Amino acid sequence: MLTKLRRFLLLLVILIVFFALTIWNLVMQPIWGSVNQAEHIEKFSATTLEKTVKTLVLDFYPRDGSNPVNMKRCAQYIKTELSKTSPRVRYQRYVVNQQTYYNVIASYGPDNGERIIIGAHYDSAGSTPGADDNASGVAGLIAIAEKLGKAEKLKDKKLKTRIDLVAYALEEPPYFKTDQMGSAWHAFKMHEDKVDIKLMVSLEMLGYYSSQDDSQQYPIALLDLLYPKKGNFIAVVGLLNDGGTTKKVKSLMQAATTLDVYSINAPRIIPGIDFSDHLNYWNEGYPAVMITDTAFFRNHAYHTADDVPQRLNYNKMADVLSGVFNLATQY
Repeated sequence: MLTKLRRFLLLLVILIVFFALTIWNLVMQPIWGSVNQAEHIEKFSATTLEKTVKTLVLDFYPRDGSNPVNMKRCAQYIKTELSKTSPRVRYQRYVVNQQTYYNVIASYGPDNGERIIIGAHYDSAGSTPGADDNASGVAGLIAIAEKLGKAEKLKDKKLKTRIDLVAYALEEPPYFKTDQMGSAWHAFKMHEDKVDIKLMVSLEMLGYYSSQDDSQQYPIALLDLLYPKKGNFIAVVGLLNDGGTTKKVKSLMQAATTLDVYSINAPRIIPGIDFSDHLNYWNEGYPAVMITDTAFFRNHAYHTADDVPQRLNYNKMADVLSGVFNLATQY
């Protein structure tokens, strides 16, 4: 009788450990062994990123949906910057409440075939400065555009996959999670035109980092046991059933950045998992991830007047973009 009980308890322990490891692997997408460094790592300028963030924050304030004139001016600025890197830059216009808003799209690589979408919203929440949220993402988009434009001109670095960079209007409330989001319009059009999207990447808040103990929070307590307590990493966020995509993104980023890259695959019911433009590509059935500094789980200036350029770490932003660029060109 005692032997049977021991066997049962041993089996139970084995099953619990197996279940825990399965969940851990499913959620965190661990990379076993060392990651091979990218053959060539593109370096980004922290000074240029800071200049772009300050321009977005100061020159177009406030840049929210209730200020369509400033939104248009901001879109024109982004279009001008992207046009320096590609002849294929255009607006996607759409109307909300009798006002016209603009997505800005720049294309690189082949005209046809599957494509990678990298997007970032340029509006801020109400009258907040929106440095991290999301001037940081747009500054990253513009910096990546410069690198892609240069790659287009080098025969030995021709892009094999088309890459579209998209700056979106109206991500923030009251438009968030409605069909008035700029990314909702873009994703719907991609689906309507039967575009084969290999991957969509949302750049959502890239600039805030902290090495202080307990500077990183999480939406559920269990995650405290799995992830760092210091907010000095970059995160890749994907859907629970799409771990392969997230793991590949994570691996390609880690190969070209010195920052730690953590990933999570989770259902949308977990707060924050679908809190950006990637959600609209999920809605259309496309593979998508969010790259983020984890927003309000780390940056307590989120959606406040304190979200200003001087709080951001531009050296780490530049480091993150090296990873994003490697991901974009090697995925």
